[in-house]
Amino acid sequence: MLSAFTNCLKIPELRQRIFLMLSLLFIARIGANIPLPGLDMQPLQDYFAAQTAEGGGGIVGLYNMFTGGAFLRGAVFALGIMPYISASIIFQLMGAVFPALSRLQQEGETGRQKISQYTRYATVAICLVQSVLLILGLQNPETLFQGFSVGTYGQIVIIDQTWFLITSVIFLTAGTVLLMWIGEQITKLNIGNGISILITVGIIADLPGAAKATYDLFFGPVGVQKLVFGHGLLLAALLVLVTAGLVMVIQAVRKIPVQYAKRVVGRKVYGGQSSFMPLKVNYSGVMPVIFASALLTFPQQIISQIGAALDQRWLVDLSIYLAHGSKTYYVIFGLMILFFSYFWVSVMFRPIQIADDLKKYGGYVPGVRPGQPTAQFLDFVMTRLTLAGAIFLTIISVFPDVLLFTYGIPMRVAIFFGGTGMLIAVGVALDTMKQIETHLLQRHYDGFLKKGRIRGRSQGRSKEAALSGATEFKNVGPLYIAVLIIFGVGLLAWFLQTATN
Repeated sequence: MLSAFTNCLKIPELRQRIFLMLSLLFIARIGANIPLPGLDMQPLQDYFAAQTAEGGGGIVGLYNMFTGGAFLRGAVFALGIMPYISASIIFQLMGAVFPALSRLQQEGETGRQKISQYTRYATVAICLVQSVLLILGLQNPETLFQGFSVGTYGQIVIIDQTWFLITSVIFLTAGTVLLMWIGEQITKLNIGNGISILITVGIIADLPGAAKATYDLFFGPVGVQKLVFGHGLLLAALLVLVTAGLVMVIQAVRKIPVQYAKRVVGRKVYGGQSSFMPLKVNYSGVMPVIFASALLTFPQQIISQIGAALDQRWLVDLSIYLAHGSKTYYVIFGLMILFFSYFWVSVMFRPIQIADDLKKYGGYVPGVRPGQPTAQFLDFVMTRLTLAGAIFLTIISVFPDVLLFTYGIPMRVAIFFGGTGMLIAVGVALDTMKQIETHLLQRHYDGFLKKGRIRGRSQGRSKEAALSGATEFKNVGPLYIAVLIIFGVGLLAWFLQTATN
């Protein structure tokens, strides 16, 4: 593993790509720590800390995790990259409903570029709506956050509300658009999906805080210390087992054998080879967990507020049954994950189209007739795989709550033992490692032929690669200088603040 990282730095083009990606991620983390003018987020942070200590947090904690902590800091990147993801999901779902979008999705690169452009426009529109709603909620926090009291925690917005609304909407929208651009630039480097990497970096940004909380569990003051050395070994083993389970399930596929018939075109013979079609066990990814968490949190808050406003005790009791940590919550949560898993597969997986494509290119599944029988067979297999994937998603999503409510592990520590964050982080890490490994294998494949290749050919290839690398990264120098200056100023500000305190 260490040699693979060393080899990454030995390849000039790959080294430039990695450094450029790290520079862009550094800019994204700066934006997640620059607060909006006119905000005092300490009341909201105190409220969230109290909710988390009681096992709550709900949708606020989930959204704060996706923004890398920018939401609770009131930063210019407080909306995060979620508006862009929402727009992408909307267009993916609309592609199964509207034939025009479906045709664009099948037009190759041209269609993808048009859909990407539409997605950017939709992102700006979603940002405007979400930013206005967020600012109005911060101006009246008691209506947005259940249990929040201005008299207890304090006022969040401390300047004129009209001016704050105008400026903050501009800042929040511009911040999300900048994040969208950073994600697209990282994707163009071909070492991972930029949007997913931004989310992953935001999730692991809380790793130092989780490490400190873990340290306090073992070596904290009296009353805070809860665990002993044996518990530490058990937690380490659980972390390894959970990570290994995530890797296995994310990578797990059912290989459907596919045989291609021979075709004679002129004097050439095409086809005749055997292949397989990989069907992922966890085809829907993390989307069912996100949908289930969001849709289960909003009704609970709404019912609780309505019950308190109308003085209806039965509505308050119903909201308690739906609260995070109750048995009813987990039963409904598991059923919703199962439903959304099948819903996502039914929308995104198209067995009829796959069967038609196989038939068009002379392929068939051994033992299954082409056409409609093949589509039914693929649908049957995918249905069983989806059930296994949904059960796994439910277990891995509930596991952090088990550590929280049963053993008293803090949520910022338990979240690294499963849940949405670990699903995303492990999946993105595997995808990034695959793409970097592709670069390494290409270079190593050329290196195996070093003694046997023609000298002129090797020199031509190396010169061409050097020229392409120089052309691609000739404007990167000023970005590195700017990043180093910003890093130096931030380090100096941190040192002065520490010395003052």
